[in-house]
Amino acid sequence: MNPGVKINGKYSRETLLKEELLPEMRNISEYFIFQQDNAPARRGKETVDLSTETPAFILPTLWPPKCPDLNPVDHKVWSVLQEQVYKVNVNDVDELRQRIQTVWDELDQRIIKTIKQWRTPLRACVEAKCGHFEHKL
Repeated sequence: MNPGVKINGKYSRETLLKEELLPEMRNISEYFIFQQDNAPARRGKETVDLSTETPAFILPTLWPPKCPDLNPVDHKVWSVLQEQVYKVNVNDVDELRQRIQTVWDELDQRIIKTIKQWRTPLRACVEAKCGHFEHKL
């Protein structure tokens, strides 16, 4: 993404999803689950209508708003990735991209297995009927 680009619904849908993410996902596998995170730039009708172009699509109405901790990747993987990326000084965007790719490639698979811990916030959310639950953790 170019510096200064505003992420609005049209850019998110036409450029990030249709031109970049979805074709890349199809190159990796014919089956994947696409989780709509309900961010403002991605919850417009036209963007949600992309569900017909993906094998499995979790609609934003099925995902509580502002609950990134319910995503197992957000719950564990990103924090570990970020910690490892910034163990060394990063000087520019190209170096940052390279660090992210290197750390991702070397990510210990045991991190993925710890996602079981994700069940605790998920249960708390269900008990709170998708209301505030962070104080229960």
